[in-house]
Amino acid sequence: MKPERAQKDRNHREKPKKEFDELLLEVRRVTRVTTGGRRMSFRATILVGNRKGKIWLGTAKWNDVAGAVSKATNEAYKALFQVPVTKGDTVPYAITYKYKTSKVRLLPASEGTWLKAGSSIRSVLELAGYSNILSKMIGSNNKLNNALATILALASYKHADYFSSLRAAKAVENDEEVAEVEEKKPAKKAEKVEKAEEKKPAAKKAPAKKAEKTAEVEEKKPAKKAPAKKAAAKKTTKKEEK
Repeated sequence: MKPERAQKDRNHREKPKKEFDELLLEVRRVTRVTTGGRRMSFRATILVGNRKGKIWLGTAKWNDVAGAVSKATNEAYKALFQVPVTKGDTVPYAITYKYKTSKVRLLPASEGTWLKAGSSIRSVLELAGYSNILSKMIGSNNKLNNALATILALASYKHADYFSSLRAAKAVENDEEVAEVEEKKPAKKAEKVEKAEEKKPAAKKAPAKKAEKTAEVEEKKPAKKAPAKKAAAKKTTKKEEK
């Protein structure tokens, strides 16, 4: 019974696992010049992520390293953000983001590619939960700027809800346009019918003009034949005189 009790005591003593992982990215000694002289302090940069899409970065200054680290972790926990992770543990589409002098480009990759990244970009992507991704770092080698550029690039992705709302809005617009076109069609047909009816009487007037022209021609024809008859009468009189 004693070994079982010892195992239970050990289980009770074991600390529960944290949901979020904390990574100390950088610690620097910084100085602030004042009228009394230079004041030394430490700046800590902490990454916090759960490897399931939540991540953020915190920075803080303090007189000692432990105080700076604790202060930075508190800031990181306050500003956690959900980033999009697809089924293949990659990004939805390619994106480029610039922060100050650092420029980061992220590209989606197929399964089995693993992380192709370096410097602070790799640590950010690991804590965010990505396992298949391609990246390119352009410009500065500053760890803080590159990490911030990567996090802001991930935060600038549009989620699926955004694209679904766009599709729904486009579908509504298309339905409205189709309804407007259908409403205009009967009006156009009515206008065409009215124009056709207006043109019909004008077409019927043509035969009347033709009848008038034929009557005028017939009236003129006898007038032209009269001189021929007179000539025939003259010929008969000449023959009789002979």
